[in-house]
Amino acid sequence: MKRFLILEDGSSFSGEGIGANIISTGELAIQTGNYGYQEALTDPTNAGKILVFTTPMIGNSGINAIDYESIDPTIKGLIVSDIARSISNNPAFQDLKTFLEEKNIPGICNVDTRALVHKLVQENTIKASIMDTDDEHAFDQIRALVLPKNRSSLVSTKNAYAAPNVGKTVAVIDLGLKHSLLRELSLRKVNVTVLPYNTTVSDIENIRPDAIVISNGPGKPEEVVAKLKPILDTFYRKYPILGIGLGFLVLSFYLDYELVPLPQMFNGINFPVIEQNSNILWQTAMNIDQLVLPDSVKTHLDREYYDLHTELLAGYCNKKDQVIATAFNPEGAPGSFDANVIFDAFLDMME
Repeated sequence: MKRFLILEDGSSFSGEGIGANIISTGELAIQTGNYGYQEALTDPTNAGKILVFTTPMIGNSGINAIDYESIDPTIKGLIVSDIARSISNNPAFQDLKTFLEEKNIPGICNVDTRALVHKLVQENTIKASIMDTDDEHAFDQIRALVLPKNRSSLVSTKNAYAAPNVGKTVAVIDLGLKHSLLRELSLRKVNVTVLPYNTTVSDIENIRPDAIVISNGPGKPEEVVAKLKPILDTFYRKYPILGIGLGFLVLSFYLDYELVPLPQMFNGINFPVIEQNSNILWQTAMNIDQLVLPDSVKTHLDREYYDLHTELLAGYCNKKDQVIATAFNPEGAPGSFDANVIFDAFLDMME
């Protein structure tokens, strides 16, 4: 069945409909990873987005039980050049088409994604819809729709829950966390309690944690910092704090570092960062649209991680204030494991 991706600027791209046969509107986002499409589709940081994959074909390895980053994906759609029609005979794997249908996610394949990406790199944010027509009424509909704010409130857990283990106790504030974050902490025997984005100071005090993690998630720091400011006012310098992704932006915003919008949002697995002290280069996974202007940092930093594309600050460590923050995802998923030593540094800070 023919379907259309229509953009608010009046342009449209046609292709073959796959997945759920529904109308959906979201923010277009380029996904540059050459692998790891399941992690990208289920990453809560992609909530509200229509993902455009630059990889020519996805779906050939199927969907498995291990690589979910959330049980219920919150993306608004999938745009690809081609989709694999068959996978291996392993009964433990599910084909992508069936997955999209079950999760009620619409998609379009056989789209000229090269032309679409060229258009996307010229714009900061593009609103788009997956529809059955591209007539004027459809364009009127998309122009009238308003994208939701504070998407962290939509994907964050509503109730606290435990991911038990036998080591240090860490409170994880869920702004849209990935399963792989909990997996990396569990591998290090960290006893985790996951708290919602609007958790309170007393909620954290009741846990008596050894440290706090502010997770990755969708949206802007301004949308959640009001909820987190009382927590940071109370616990900054008292407990080690690790911020990842949106957590990095929240900490940087709180510390009055200047956040610079990127020319194009980083969403993929091929973003190199360099550690200033050692000149060690990491290939990292990022899903972020702002980084820190280095000149705006007035405090001493023990470690600084710079994005090679923009020379902006993509991570830092301040041992005195017991804070580590990374714009990149140290757990990868998808991506390399270059940066997962960040978790080891965080555990060292607890000691």
